[in-house]
Amino acid sequence: MLRRVLIASSGVAVLLAAWQLAAAAAAPSLLPGPLPVVRAVGELAVKGLLLRYVVASLFRVTWGYSMALVTAVPIGIALGLSTWAERAFNPFIQLLRPISPLGWIPIAILWFGVGDLSAIFLIFLASFLPLAVASMHAVHNLDETNLRAGRNFGLGRLALVRRVILPAAMPQLLVAMRITLGIAWLVVVAAEMIAVNSGLGFLIVDARNAGNRYDLVIAGMLMIGLIGLLLDSGVRRLERIEMRRRGYGA
Repeated sequence: MLRRVLIASSGVAVLLAAWQLAAAAAAPSLLPGPLPVVRAVGELAVKGLLLRYVVASLFRVTWGYSMALVTAVPIGIALGLSTWAERAFNPFIQLLRPISPLGWIPIAILWFGVGDLSAIFLIFLASFLPLAVASMHAVHNLDETNLRAGRNFGLGRLALVRRVILPAAMPQLLVAMRITLGIAWLVVVAAEMIAVNSGLGFLIVDARNAGNRYDLVIAGMLMIGLIGLLLDSGVRRLERIEMRRRGYGA
């Protein structure tokens, strides 16, 4: 454990040193150093904006991602279990999947206006399709023997999903959830640059427009990266719990 902490700390120290050297070589207005950025974070915290913007971004991600999770997983499992349903709806899903969620921004603003609903809608779209496809493929990758055994024990469709399919597909679903959560976090930041007037994405654009405050710009970027790391770590913890439950990890 100590060795891992030391290795990670040394990597951070190297990056900070490289950042400071690059800032010293460039004009201060183009690349602020670590200390000005730390002061900018403190300035946001003192004004109460840091917590406000972080909460706003997390609020949108939580709602958009949660709605996608509770709808996409059941739909994906249903498509995976039904051949005719998959043939009917999978082409539609595959048609929409390559479209960038940011391409929906004009439609989102037209339907929901400038505000939280537009950002939540974009996050929902960005999360729904990957989760649905992953759930469908998770069903396809299940051992047919397990499904037959469940049916032989007289399990109905809902009981089969709850007692056989979901437990067996959970490792693949957790991986999909982790990847999709990262996508959702990326999308909320981009959406906040256009469709709302709060959040970390808005902070970056507003700092750029309000007097070229690049220290605030980089502060917003660092907060985005830090929160994204924490979200990813949370889902990875769920993966480790699932692996230990299955006896694959200590």
